[in-house]
Amino acid sequence: MTTARAAAIVLTKELRMEFRARELLSTTVVFALVIVVLFSFAFDPTAGESRRYGPGLLWIAFLFAGSLMLNPSFAREQANQTLDALRMAPVSPFAILLGKMLANFIFMAVSEAILVPVFAVLYNISIGGIVGRLALVLALGTVGLVVAGTVFSAIAAHARMRELLLPLLLLPILAPLLIAAVEATASLFAEQPALDRAWLAFLAGFDIVFLTASWLLCDFLLEE
Repeated sequence: MTTARAAAIVLTKELRMEFRARELLSTTVVFALVIVVLFSFAFDPTAGESRRYGPGLLWIAFLFAGSLMLNPSFAREQANQTLDALRMAPVSPFAILLGKMLANFIFMAVSEAILVPVFAVLYNISIGGIVGRLALVLALGTVGLVVAGTVFSAIAAHARMRELLLPLLLLPILAPLLIAAVEATASLFAEQPALDRAWLAFLAGFDIVFLTASWLLCDFLLEE
C-alpha cells in the first residue's frame, strides 16, 4: 500500500471519528472564541491598538486551541491499543503521521475559519482586502503548528502526564514560528497592508524542516 493511500485511510478514520462525535472540534472552537471575547472585553482596544496587538492575541488563541486539539491525536489511540494495530499494519510509519497531520490541519482550519471573522468584528479590523494573503499566512503558520504538534503528541503519548508534557515540549519549539506568524499577520493588519515575504519565507522554511524531520524520524517517533 502506498504512503498516500495509507495516509488517506488514516485521515478518513480521524475525520469520521471527529465529525461523528464533534467533541474535540466543538470544544476547541468554543475555547478559542472565549479567549478572543475575553481579550476584547479586557482591553477594549481602539482601531490602532487592534492593528498593533491583534495579531499576537489571534495567534495566542490559535496556540491554545492547537494545544487542546493536538493532545488527543495519539493519546486516544491508547485505550484500545489502536496505535499498536496501526504499527502492525503493512504501511509506512510516516503514513500514520501524515494522516494525523492532515486531519489536525483540517480541524485547525475549520476552527480558524470560524474564529477569524469573529475576531475581525470584535477588534474592528477589516479583512476584506487581505483575505487571500491572510489565508496564506494562516495556512503556513498552521502547517508548522500542526506538524510540530502532531510529532510531539506522538512523543508524549506514552508519558504519564502527557497533558502537561505536550505544552512544555511544544511551546519552546513553536516560539520562532509564532514570532514569524505574528509579524506576517501584523504587516497585513497595518494601515497599508503588505505581505512581508521575509517572514513568509521563514514560515515556509520552518514547515519544510519539521516535515522533513518527521519523515526521517517517523520510525522512532511511533516506538513505545
